[in-house]
Amino acid sequence: MKNLFNTLAFVCAVPLVGARAAEAAKPNILYILCDDLGYGDVKCLGGERSKIPTPNIDKLAAEGMIFTEAHSSSAVCTPTRYGILTGRYNWRSRLQASVFDGYSESLIPPERLTVAGLLKQQGYATGCIGKWHLGWQWPRQGKEVDLSKPIKGGPTSVGFDYYFGADSPSHPPYCFIENEHTVGTPILAAPGSPEYKMLKDGYEQSLILPGWTWEAILPTVTDKACGWITAQAATGKPFFLYLPLTSPHAPISPTKEWLGKSGLGVYADFVMETDAMVGRVLDALAASGAASNTLVIFTSDNGRAPGAHTLAIEKQGHYSSEFRRGYKADLFDGGHRIPFIARWPGKIKEGTTSDQLICLTDLMATCADIFGVKLPDTAGEDSVSILPALLGTADKPLREAVVHHSNRGHFAIRQGQWKLLFGASSGGRSDPMPGSKALDQLPPIQLYDMAKNVNERNNEYAAHPEIVANLTKLMEKYIADGRSTPGATQKNDAQIELYKDAKKPGLKK
Repeated sequence: MKNLFNTLAFVCAVPLVGARAAEAAKPNILYILCDDLGYGDVKCLGGERSKIPTPNIDKLAAEGMIFTEAHSSSAVCTPTRYGILTGRYNWRSRLQASVFDGYSESLIPPERLTVAGLLKQQGYATGCIGKWHLGWQWPRQGKEVDLSKPIKGGPTSVGFDYYFGADSPSHPPYCFIENEHTVGTPILAAPGSPEYKMLKDGYEQSLILPGWTWEAILPTVTDKACGWITAQAATGKPFFLYLPLTSPHAPISPTKEWLGKSGLGVYADFVMETDAMVGRVLDALAASGAASNTLVIFTSDNGRAPGAHTLAIEKQGHYSSEFRRGYKADLFDGGHRIPFIARWPGKIKEGTTSDQLICLTDLMATCADIFGVKLPDTAGEDSVSILPALLGTADKPLREAVVHHSNRGHFAIRQGQWKLLFGASSGGRSDPMPGSKALDQLPPIQLYDMAKNVNERNNEYAAHPEIVANLTKLMEKYIADGRSTPGATQKNDAQIELYKDAKKPGLKK
């Protein structure tokens, strides 16, 4: 009888052991998203034109793969975050331009599959810690927001088990949110109070947590991320942490420990602190024992923002956009070409570089490829797996093309060496500005050969009408099909207007 019991126990244990082994084989995924970090802000990427030390990010790059042609799906943050989590270009949604403010309504409907939802289907614990900035279903009492009630429509409504963060540090309400509630009770800043003096013009009468400081946001988010990783690693269950940091976006606010450390100004100090926080998170991952089975992706939501801090550090020889034209918000590469580093021990060869053209929408299809699952036609419409590039097996371009989108909602498309801008302007904040008189003297479209003209100064549209025609036809197809990947035609959530400048080819102004 005893032998029979032992035999039954062994037989019953086999499926359990097999299940645990299968879970252990699934890689954890840590996705670190910086806010407004330019390609050249990372020392190992910017080379001599990068003056800011970033030892922790550099070490990550040495242990993994650098992508030299990674692009965000938009040149500003809210739309890029939508693309990362849904694998769909934001301009297919209702968000056709700009970004959300603090009280915007949720952009991702609960029925849409996200990366987090996909990973939950595969048995993952899912966490989002940091900047959300994709809207909520704010509880209201009349026109006023009632923060005593649960805040629905956020991360926990679209596949995440846990959320902690500051929705958008540059917009009210100024407080942390955990899952569906504020941490503490924000109040209106009293005139003359430290909080009132800290708020920028137009936001003085905003809800803010007493004692709130910008300097505390990044360290607090880092603390939470380290704790969450440690706790999840102890369970043995695979985990996905989406870690959208709030830095080095404005308000540029390094802690006292980092203030003045760079010798280059406050922006460089904040980049150095960001690098240190990345190091802390990677150290926590290593200490948890989970690093050897974790795919780490480090990137940014768009290029470096223009402004006084950027100009000041450029005068000292540091260029956040490396040698590319433009900044955040622009269609020029400085607006959307971003650092992208991946490390996966035993899978990604150390110290390697890829020149594959990729987009931040590609996380969804890459995860599906890792598990060998097919995405439904209604998910990841603009997502392409970069797994072959990560594993070093890609022998051809993985993407047919990448669509770029600016702060003003202007379009460009990149295929191979050619980049076509559907307008005469930058589409953003650099000259020539949309709507400026300078556009009257410029051709209606721009075509650049990125193999020999990465600074986008030599417009070759007139010399290559066949390329202009082919890229235009491809862009029109992407719009009409509701997707840029193979699959059933889908419907865009809004009507798409391809040309935003005052004039377009073949038409009078």
